[in-house]
Amino acid sequence: MHPSVYARTTPEKPAIIVAETGEAISYGELEAASNRAAQLFRKHGLGHEDVVAFMLENTPHYYALTWGAQRAGLRYVCISSRLTQDETDYILENSGAKILVVSASLAAAALQLTTQIERFSMGGDIPGWPKIEDALAEMPATPVADERAGVDMLYSSGTTGRPKGVRVPLPEEPAIDAPNTMVMLASAAFGINADSIYLSPAPLYHAAPLRWSMTVHRLGGTVVLMKKFDPEAALAAIERFGCNSAQFVPTHFVRMLKLPDDVRAKYDVSSMKGAIHAAAPCPVPVKQAMIDWWGPVLLEYYAGSEGNGMTFATSPDWLAHKGTVGRAISGVLHIVGDDNETELPARQEGAVFFESEQLFEYHGDPEKTASSRNAKGWSTLGDVGWVDEEGFLYLTDRKSFMIISGGVNIYPQEIENHLVTHPKVADVAVIGGPHEEMGEEVIAVIQPADMADATDALRDELIAYAREKLSGVKIPRRIDFLEALPRHDTGKLYKRLLRDQYWKPAN
Repeated sequence: MHPSVYARTTPEKPAIIVAETGEAISYGELEAASNRAAQLFRKHGLGHEDVVAFMLENTPHYYALTWGAQRAGLRYVCISSRLTQDETDYILENSGAKILVVSASLAAAALQLTTQIERFSMGGDIPGWPKIEDALAEMPATPVADERAGVDMLYSSGTTGRPKGVRVPLPEEPAIDAPNTMVMLASAAFGINADSIYLSPAPLYHAAPLRWSMTVHRLGGTVVLMKKFDPEAALAAIERFGCNSAQFVPTHFVRMLKLPDDVRAKYDVSSMKGAIHAAAPCPVPVKQAMIDWWGPVLLEYYAGSEGNGMTFATSPDWLAHKGTVGRAISGVLHIVGDDNETELPARQEGAVFFESEQLFEYHGDPEKTASSRNAKGWSTLGDVGWVDEEGFLYLTDRKSFMIISGGVNIYPQEIENHLVTHPKVADVAVIGGPHEEMGEEVIAVIQPADMADATDALRDELIAYAREKLSGVKIPRRIDFLEALPRHDTGKLYKRLLRDQYWKPAN
């Protein structure tokens, strides 16, 4: 259950193929490259439990680093290339990373970082930074003497707006090829195996693309990696390489469905047997259209980076329970009431909890960790939903009013905390409004200090102000003005009243 196994049995088999170019890296080559990476980490003093960070565009060489870190017993942090300097520095400092590797294409952002850390560029020059390729070339392609299984440590935004590192214990079984829960689920439920040719269209710094593609490697399949998603290019890759499995988000489906009919008809996608999707509940009409086009091959799951549980629905499941995200296949699913303990009956809405042996914490944030648990030890991702009589889960809301745009989680409070500091803003609420392609868009509802300032000029000023501190996905796509936001005397903001104004017309 590790690529090193297939390096011995099928060394010439492609482990990775770049969709756009056809460039391939074999299992034998991946084995040598990941060993060199592990050796490099040891040379620079990183031992078991230490942290290494990667801020990279999609590249086939990403996997040499992640597998090198995994076999060296490290925690590896994969950082979004779209974050601001402040956000990236926070992650580096919070995680305690000792080495950072950055794509040369991100040099402008890399040179703004202030964290004191050993740095390497990949794929080109960053002025003053050594190239990781040169350092790796000096390393032996043999395993380190003290191999043990490491694990990722991925960051997601929290209710405070700061990214939160999801930290789980290193695997109890130290062997690098020991099976894990995800491998077993991928094989048994999703049909991933050595014959899988898996299209990975999303950035590898996200949890799902990284973990699923590495799971394909654990099972001996081939990952077809897209440098960047393009709807027609995805169809072309499925046909060219005979992809029989893939991982998508609903926005990918929307963009493929919006291609002209003649373009969609041009490509043979009949090889696809398992189109896995998650990140956000898929709109019913979109999923129905995809099943009509590709057949009953869509496989949906609901889970989080925390790994505390998972639900799963096949296409036949979904067709019989439209809108569901499936039944629990990992952890025990509970819907609980406002007290976070009382289990609710079928079709009654409440907080979604999982009872699981999988432990996690939000690194450096015991309060956030504690808030994710109840007295019974069950944990929640903060979502709200209900189950039907057969145990199928339906998500209806998020406690924190998290916005999911194009499969990316966006938390409003960070945006609000910045915009409210603008001198012409008295109050602000950020919500998600309906968007045909992205699912939701970021809307900022502003209470100006003076309603006379409620003009397009102020909108432009606030957008520019937001860009000073916030990454691109967090920039409001729409700014509206209200004379007074609906706040209680206690200061509580009734966001639902605002949100309903945007969603009721859409519904």
